[in-house]
Amino acid sequence: MARRKHHLVQTTSITKLCTTKDIVTINGMFPGPVVYAQEDDRVIIKVTNETPYNATIHWHGVRQRLTCWSDGPSYITQCPIQSGQTFTYEFTLVQQKGTLLWHAHFSWLRGTVYGAIVVYPKTGVPYPFQFPYEEHTIILGEYFLQDLVQLERQVLASGGAPPVANAYTINGHPGPNYNCSANDVYQINVVPGKTYLLRIINAALNMENFFGIANHKLTIVEADAEYTKPYTVDRVMLGPGQTMNVLVTANQPIGKYSMAMGAYMSARNVQFQNISAVAYFQYLGAVPNSVAFPPQLPSFNDNLAVKTVMDGLRSLNPANVPKEIDTNLFFTIGLNVDKCNSKTPQQNCQGVNNGVMAASMNNISFIKPNISLLEAYYKKINGLYTEDFPDVPLKFYDFVNGAPNTIPNDTSSMNGTRTHVLDYGTRVQLILQDTGTVSTENHPIHLHGYSFYVVGYGSGNYNPQTAQLNLVDPPYMNTIGVPVGGWAAIRFVADNPGVWFMHCHLEVHLSWGLSMVFIVKNGNGVLETLPHPPADLPRC
Repeated sequence: MARRKHHLVQTTSITKLCTTKDIVTINGMFPGPVVYAQEDDRVIIKVTNETPYNATIHWHGVRQRLTCWSDGPSYITQCPIQSGQTFTYEFTLVQQKGTLLWHAHFSWLRGTVYGAIVVYPKTGVPYPFQFPYEEHTIILGEYFLQDLVQLERQVLASGGAPPVANAYTINGHPGPNYNCSANDVYQINVVPGKTYLLRIINAALNMENFFGIANHKLTIVEADAEYTKPYTVDRVMLGPGQTMNVLVTANQPIGKYSMAMGAYMSARNVQFQNISAVAYFQYLGAVPNSVAFPPQLPSFNDNLAVKTVMDGLRSLNPANVPKEIDTNLFFTIGLNVDKCNSKTPQQNCQGVNNGVMAASMNNISFIKPNISLLEAYYKKINGLYTEDFPDVPLKFYDFVNGAPNTIPNDTSSMNGTRTHVLDYGTRVQLILQDTGTVSTENHPIHLHGYSFYVVGYGSGNYNPQTAQLNLVDPPYMNTIGVPVGGWAAIRFVADNPGVWFMHCHLEVHLSWGLSMVFIVKNGNGVLETLPHPPADLPRC
């Protein structure tokens, strides 16, 4: 069945943290409207941009089978929708169900332009877990008082790190720990003894986050819109772009319990917002003004708490993992400090040791072209990109411990709009290796157009002799937090033609160049061929 919606990109006045300002929203809503659908539905969403900014929408985790033109990352699959223009996104949720999200994919607008995608199973198909009494969507976000497009420009011009968020938010609400926010609190009212399904989405801009409910266990039943074997934890960690469905049973004494979102920061010497956002999980019958039980979130740098969540993620059913591999790829990921070339270093070289911050894959910082790569590829326009993104790093060394870090002398990256071309049907194994050049850090890496099997991960440098891989029931994800000072191994079959962005989902790292592009060539016949562009595709 087709689901049709009209999304208006609008500026909306909002008051938070004692400050009234205009933010960019969809249909005036913050967070934005939920896109509801069923597995295999056709989704048609007309987006009209009524703001002075450029805009695009990315349907995060939607596999976009033969609909690459509707994927949404600006200058990768489309030019942005300019002020006053309209573009219609069309895609089918082929064999997909669960919780995903949509968000802006231009500048840093996704700081306010985001919302849930809830895809139900087909009519009559049950969940593979206890049917919940109610479902609630919990979107974790970061709120900035600055204009987000200006903020990105300022951060890039400064060469330094971004300011910390003014607040974390749960469904747009900061909660009682922040100024003027005692009544700006999200609350779920629960019936004692009942079980609830929480669809948790991390839509934060530059932070990974812990989430937990005081005195309650969370049972993970889905990650990135794929069912998992039920796994019970005290709290979860989600990077931006990640989603998890958890079951929570209201089995504690009647009262008011805090649901909290706090920082996970695995890099050294990085400033971050250390005040938690709080919402309430309130039992019916609790005294209205009772003091809430405080949450027990891990400390901000508790890497073991993150590993514990990862260790339990297994796909519900045996997985169809590619066993034979055609292409082995090895990409390093990390930060760089480039030398200062500015005539006004005070203004423009505020990075570590008076350098300019950058980020890279295989030591190449990605530069977005000024027309969309998909158009350049489709129309065979030369000179906008190259097809020489390396299969492996250009230099091998002890990536985690022995990285060069005489900043900024030998920590700089190369620049380029480089792509990696895959033949249709290629079975790919990709090792993502964190580096310690500036600091080791957990990086949430997102691949557009595909989900992938996370067949292994570990700490230190990847060693094919000792790496333990799970080829039986690995989780099937679209965003993987590559462990701090460690590696992750993913596998997928390149069976969706088009131009597909792979990037770190921490927005500042994306702006600094931590991304690359896969071009997947056409196969045979119409079902393996990228269709022609839609008539209303925006122009640059």
